[in-house]
Formats: sequence, structure tokens, C-alpha cells
Amino acid sequence: MANIRDIAKLSGYSVATVSRVLNEHPYVSEEKRAKILKIMHELDYIPNSKARDLSSGKSKHIAVMIPYANHPYSEKIVSGILNAAFRDGYKVTLLPTNYDLEVEKRYLDDLAAKAWDGMIITSKKSSFEQIASYLKHAPIVCCEDTADFPIACVSIKREESYIDLFTNLKKQGYRTIGLTVGRTEKESASTGLILRSYKEVIGSLKETMLVRNCRSFEDGIQAGIHFAKLKDLEVIVTNGDDVAAGILQQLSQEKVIVIGEENLLSSQLLNFSTIDHHIDKCGEAAFQLLLEGKIRTVSIPYTFIKRHKKSPRQN
Repeated sequence: MANIRDIAKLSGYSVATVSRVLNEHPYVSEEKRAKILKIMHELDYIPNSKARDLSSGKSKHIAVMIPYANHPYSEKIVSGILNAAFRDGYKVTLLPTNYDLEVEKRYLDDLAAKAWDGMIITSKKSSFEQIASYLKHAPIVCCEDTADFPIACVSIKREESYIDLFTNLKKQGYRTIGLTVGRTEKESASTGLILRSYKEVIGSLKETMLVRNCRSFEDGIQAGIHFAKLKDLEVIVTNGDDVAAGILQQLSQEKVIVIGEENLLSSQLLNFSTIDHHIDKCGEAAFQLLLEGKIRTVSIPYTFIKRHKKSPRQN
């Protein structure tokens, strides 16, 4: 099998010149580059990627920490990251965690060991303080507001979207509003935001109006069974379109307004309203921010998509 020295000997140029061609160094004449590439092609030479990475200091390989591999949120945000990474010639490794702290720490330790050029964290259980301690090893971008911590982030305007939604529901005279959430407010900033927004705009939240641990279509079916028992229920605000789709297996939109989140195929097919936080754009922005290497915040606006005739209007 040919090596870099063979190419240097056949081309008549130094090993250093061949190395510059392999690493796409700009300061090589087109004549030299063309001759070296031609010899590489004739020898069917495949560069050693690890050696090239060591030479350049970059592998063009990033990691993306996701909570679940088969969750609609993960699929949509990863789609945005992959599209952006593909355009820039980057490889992406997905790291499902199931919100396990030990697993998250192991992946962060791998990052510190230079397994990847950087990491995008779409959702996590680890504290921002712990994540910030790894910034000395490689760039990290979080897909949520990192507040005062010096971590680059893409901020999704969830609180603003929830406040606007509940305000418009209240203006239209709706008072009996149910909620579904995933993780607890101690574990999930999103859960904390929607509960605070509800209480700020609508008022106290009865426990019967809240169904926890909803993440999937099947969870939505169970939530729908619960909500179907309640009298005078007017609206259900869910934490995901698939959860909303499950609820609608038990309830009719003619009786109860069901609002989803993230504008997935299920909301389009079943024709219910949804809040689109554009998490695919969040993924693209996170990738660009990772390449930029600066600690700053990028904000992604949301859109309320009204589909059902009884659904609330956004001002």
C-alpha cells in the first residue's frame, strides 16, 4: 500500500509539500497540486484520516448530545444540525443520554479527550456549571438559554410563546385550560416556564388539569382518557404534537381545543393548532455558532400556527 513517502518520491516533491496538498494548504502551486493529486489517484491512495486530523488540529467531526434517539424533538433539531453540517463537510455523532447524568459526564469527558472538535447539547440534565468547566477543552453550544453562564447558546423563546398563547386564550374567554408536561420543573426548564406562564396569566393550576410525564403519542392517549373525565374543559395545551395527537384519539376538537407544539406532521394531518419554535432552525444556528467559537446567544423567534376554526388567534 502506497504511503506519503512513495507519493513524494514519484512526484519529485518533498514529503512536506505532499502533506500540504493532503491538508488542503493554500500555499501550494496549482502545478504541484495537480501532479501530486494525479499520482495519488493512480496509486489509489487513501489518506490516513487520523494522521491528517493530528496535522490540521481538527477532525471536522462534532458530537450532538440528545436525550432520546426516537423523540420528535430530537429528530427535528438533529435534522437542522445535519443539514448545516453536511454543507460544511462535517461528520456528526449522535449521543443519546436518556437524561442519565453519568452518561452525560462520560460524553463530556470524551469531548475533553478530543474525541470531537466540539459539542452541541440539545437537552440535558447536567448543570450549566458542570458544562462550563469543559469549555477549556473544546467549544460547546447549548440549545437553551444559558443565562449568566459563559456558554454559547441558541435561545428558543418558549416563555414568550407561552405567555402570548395564554394571554390570547384568556382574552377569548377561556378559563378551563388543561396542560401536559414531560419532565418535572426541577429537571426541565421548559416545564418550569410553561407552569409559571400559566400561573402568571391564567391563575392557579388545579392538579386535575395537569398531566405529567407526557412524551409520546401513547402518553397522549392516557392523558386523553384523563381529560375526557373532566367537565367543562375548554382547552388543552400540550408539550408536543404527538402528545396532542394521542389526546385527540379520546377527545373531539369540536368539544375541546387541543394545541400542540413544534409543527410536526401529526399536527398537519390532524389539523390542530401548534406553536412552532422552529427547532430545526435552532439546530442550524447551533452548528454555525459552534464553528464560530464565540460565546454569545442567538435567539430564534416562534410562530403560532392556527389550523382549527376554534383555536386562539395570535395578535
